[in-house]
Amino acid sequence: MASFPPRVNEKLIARSRTVGELLAPTSPFDKKCGRENWTVAFAPDGSYFAWSQGHRIVKLVPWSQCLNNFSLHGTKNVANSISTRLPRQNSDSGQKNKPCEHIIDCGDIVWSLAFGSSVPEKQSRCVNIEWHRFKFGQDQLLLATGLNNGRIKIWDVYTGKLLLNLMDHTEVVRDLTFAPDGSLILVSASRDKTLRVWDLKDDGNMMKVLRGHQNWVYGCAFSPDSSILCSVGASKAVFLWDMDKYSMIRKLEGHHNDVVACEFSPDGALLATASYDTRVYVWDPYIGVILMDFGHLFPPPTPIFAGGANDRWVRSVSFSHDGLHIASLADDKMVRFWRIDEEYPVQVAPLNNGLCCTFSTDGSVLAAGTQDGSVYFWATPRQVSSLQHLCRMAIRRVMPTSQVKNLPIPSKVVEFLCYQI
Repeated sequence: MASFPPRVNEKLIARSRTVGELLAPTSPFDKKCGRENWTVAFAPDGSYFAWSQGHRIVKLVPWSQCLNNFSLHGTKNVANSISTRLPRQNSDSGQKNKPCEHIIDCGDIVWSLAFGSSVPEKQSRCVNIEWHRFKFGQDQLLLATGLNNGRIKIWDVYTGKLLLNLMDHTEVVRDLTFAPDGSLILVSASRDKTLRVWDLKDDGNMMKVLRGHQNWVYGCAFSPDSSILCSVGASKAVFLWDMDKYSMIRKLEGHHNDVVACEFSPDGALLATASYDTRVYVWDPYIGVILMDFGHLFPPPTPIFAGGANDRWVRSVSFSHDGLHIASLADDKMVRFWRIDEEYPVQVAPLNNGLCCTFSTDGSVLAAGTQDGSVYFWATPRQVSSLQHLCRMAIRRVMPTSQVKNLPIPSKVVEFLCYQI
């Protein structure tokens, strides 16, 4: 079995340039179990990078200090290893929002991370509560951590202090996602087969339980306008939820194994899902159709082989902010960068024991976490988006597929706007 089709010359595929790494501290008595870096995250404003170092510890690092150590614009192809001991700054000096490093002990193994920022005009959905312990201002930046014991802890990023301790899940909190609209609505996905919706502006009140998964829920992601939630899990499950009515919209069918990660494109027109069946599918979430199929094993595996331990499990997928590129990370020790209009990867990079990946806020760097608690960074494929693509993204941000298809324009333009050509 190969990673690329016979007609593709692997030597002609570009190698992504390594720009840095963050190494988790180790000791002679460090147990391998519990060291895993299951999750990495960038703050929405690009101020911070967070990763789980394993053994209950989350590290918050000012992203600008990381970039200063990277060789993003250089010609060297050598990794710059950055020390995790960055200079501390006094958070009591009146510069509360000036980024400074924090090490957070979460009290249990960390499985998920998510940054959330507040928009003042977004009120709590609970209108009956007039008094709150916490008032979230415009400069508020929070970090949510999902733990092995089912708890979710909410931290103030600028001070490193614990704000809320949410207790309702009965199993591992496998993923977390904040609504992008600044409402501080948080959704958690758990091995207890449920998704739970929390209102942090209402002191972390648990608003709703979303039921439908028959097995573990691995991941969840909001659409850019916060109206739709995608959740993925064991038994090939991909669900779409209406987050105004808290009801299921549809189930997407096509994968042959557990689906472990999902993410919407920046314009909300596409949804990428990663599965243990060796595939990344890109869907039109409005009509439930698979538009692109990115394979990690050739010849393509049979459903029986794809449904088992096939050595090509895709662990993670991330959409770049230019809307043109997708990154995937698989058990074949390779990171792949895809273009949404190309059948094969445009760049690849080696990585052993990778578990998660995500693009930086500006899309210039991909971060990937590994089983030993470390993080590795690569420069991502960069190109100027065409005017057509920028127009397509602008239209699709405000128009679902059904409305696009009703536009009085040529069919080829409709196909382009629907990402079908």
